Amino acid sequence: MFTSFEEFKFFQSFRIPVEKGDDVRCLIEYENDLGQFEYIKDANLSDVSVTGVGFISQSRLSVGTNIRVSIQFKRLRIDAEGHVVRSFGYEIEENKMLYGIEVDKDDHKNMRRFIEQYVTSFSPDRARGCLAEMALSERYKKATESFEVFSLMLSLFKDITAFGSQENFLNNMLEEITRILNAQRASIFLINPQTNELEAVSALGIDKDLLKFDYRKGIAGSVFTTGVSLNIDCETDKVRFSEEVDAKTGFSTRSILCSPLTNREDKVVGVIEVLNKRNEDRFTIEDEKTMKVLGLIFSSVFHNYNPISEKSLIRRFSTPYDREYAFIGRSQQTNEIRKSIVQLKDIDTPLLIKGEFGVGKKLLARIIHNEGKRGLASFEVISCKGVDPKEVEKKLFGDAEHPSLLEKCGGGSVALHEVGYLPLNLQTKLVEVIRTRRIPGSQLTLDTRVIFTSSVDLEKLAREEGQFNEELLDLVSSSVLDVAPLRKRVQDVEDLLSYFLRKECRKQGLLLKEFSDEVKEELKNYDWPANVKELEKAVEKAVLYNPKAHVINKLKNGAAPIVDVSKSSIKGLDTIPFARDFNIPLKERMALVEREMIQAEIKRNKGNKSKAAKAMGISREALRKKLLISDKVYEELSSNQPNEDDSSAA
Repeated sequence: MFTSFEEFKFFQSFRIPVEKGDDVRCLIEYENDLGQFEYIKDANLSDVSVTGVGFISQSRLSVGTNIRVSIQFKRLRIDAEGHVVRSFGYEIEENKMLYGIEVDKDDHKNMRRFIEQYVTSFSPDRARGCLAEMALSERYKKATESFEVFSLMLSLFKDITAFGSQENFLNNMLEEITRILNAQRASIFLINPQTNELEAVSALGIDKDLLKFDYRKGIAGSVFTTGVSLNIDCETDKVRFSEEVDAKTGFSTRSILCSPLTNREDKVVGVIEVLNKRNEDRFTIEDEKTMKVLGLIFSSVFHNYNPISEKSLIRRFSTPYDREYAFIGRSQQTNEIRKSIVQLKDIDTPLLIKGEFGVGKKLLARIIHNEGKRGLASFEVISCKGVDPKEVEKKLFGDAEHPSLLEKCGGGSVALHEVGYLPLNLQTKLVEVIRTRRIPGSQLTLDTRVIFTSSVDLEKLAREEGQFNEELLDLVSSSVLDVAPLRKRVQDVEDLLSYFLRKECRKQGLLLKEFSDEVKEELKNYDWPANVKELEKAVEKAVLYNPKAHVINKLKNGAAPIVDVSKSSIKGLDTIPFARDFNIPLKERMALVEREMIQAEIKRNKGNKSKAAKAMGISREALRKKLLISDKVYEELSSNQPNEDDSSAA
């Protein structure tokens, strides 16, 4: 039994605070090194529960010390024995300690008698206060409780690092978990990247060799792939996979509480699973909180576990791909794209990736293929724009000499880049292939995922211009990933600059260079009309123009600019307030666009309005008047907008 687990259980129990005016008398003795019991003169009872007692004292006692407690309340007197399971400073400024005693099980009955009589003496207000404290208080809200949680985690970690090499350590941990959570069984699973299975490394009451299954299946598989803990009532939530496992093991699963285990790189490498809450349908919210803390602690056992395999279906455990397949950036939009990749990578239906030219649509198609279950199979890109239609048809559907890439990439993926430029006759043919999953004249059933990319509005192309097959539009639109242009992901610009600069320096065999802060700021203010593709070319030019400079501090080398920020276009109508509102007169909308251009020019000239006016070919006074007019238009339009609170109330 681990002392830290006893301490944790004691901390999790609800303890009734004891007040000085309650006339509760308490005598506490501890066993010294000679086996004799000594009276603790300054011991003050702080709280009680059925399983434990808390007291405050200046005495120094170690965890594990045996304790005798005698409590008298009115005519009732009880005696109990136990041992210290926690010890930490009570007040930072005072030399006091708060001790927790876990009472022996034989004395729980006496503690119950005391608490029943003690609570009946409470006034209605105090009784309600205790109930409210128990039901509503936030866990760990006091400073002393925060210290306690830290000490619990530290002691658990010490247990793990001190005894992790012992053969029965994991089994002992699982026994303590089931005791703390009042559960029937518990298991720990780790991923085996060679077999792509979650395999039990420790399990209570069952041969662990029976517990292995595909990493995508069941509750454990869901927690492993998503990294999100689950609390399941198998009957209510109708978990079919538990029935399969029960048939295999002979157990009956009623409820499951499962949390992920991570390594030092924060990769999910396994799960810990606790089964069948005793006397209840499912585990409680408090159990979930406990499990999260325990999951973090137990992850430290496997913090060095970093599986790698060339055969793994799990991309994060496979041999890493070259960094050219990384989607760089930390903006909110980029983080949302990463979340979408997780959701879309393993489905088989067609996917449309849409966005402006140069945002990285082909790259995302490759990443989605690599990260998903098809990642070890073939991946091909078929460009539809600027290519001979006969060549596109040959790649798509094959001929006598060349097989179709849709067949060649069986089990993998094919990306149709800029599908909006695919001729209508080929679109019709493609619809039939996707629906029947068979190339005309072939008996082979296709198992290829088709990923489409487009920089044009396919719906407008189909509904208004009749240049896109509506059936194909419906198929393409089953799953859509919309990639924002770089001008809306300004936070990503610096990361992309650093990434491409490092890549280009390595390519040219040069020492690593960097951009000056001034150049970075100018490049972040540029709107990148050709998006990431333009940024990559700009970095290539910067390295080419500055072969000897360690710090690149100019955007021009003579007459050759890296990018001409003076010709930067406005950010797009969709970013200018009211500019796309067709109910507003054109004159006012033009004033808003002009306002945006003037503000951009002032920003480019670092706030100097005279320089901005000169650059725009107008006088300082003309600039001032234009701003006054456009600001007035903006304020009037803004004041006419309904208040959010009013609209929500309506």
